Amino acid sequence: MSTQIDIQPFIHQLDVASDMLGLISEPTRLKILWVLLHGDHSVNELAEEVSAQQAAVSQHLAKLRAAQLVKARRDGNRMFYITDNTHVRKVIQQALSHAEHVTQGHDNDMEEQE
Repeated sequence: MSTQIDIQPFIHQLDVASDMLGLISEPTRLKILWVLLHGDHSVNELAEEVSAQQAAVSQHLAKLRAAQLVKARRDGNRMFYITDNTHVRKVIQQALSHAEHVTQGHDNDMEEQE
């Protein structure tokens, strides 16, 4: 299996990718995204799920929304958040799969996952 990528990215694409990876590298944001991949949640629900203060979760969500990693919808006076982006799902799944691979002491021959 080749590890080479055939596409040469533009500088702007590298900047956007770097920004996105920086955002999801923060553990609470990664937890928030993981929860949102399983369905929509309010800020209160997210705060409980990720064991963080509501204000902190709101700040994380604002950054994730600005980067178009999550979407919001209003239901009455409550906001619900979700990430339904297949690219985000794949990045998070691959990152967590790699973390599992590394923490279980596997060698460098990783299997490609879809």
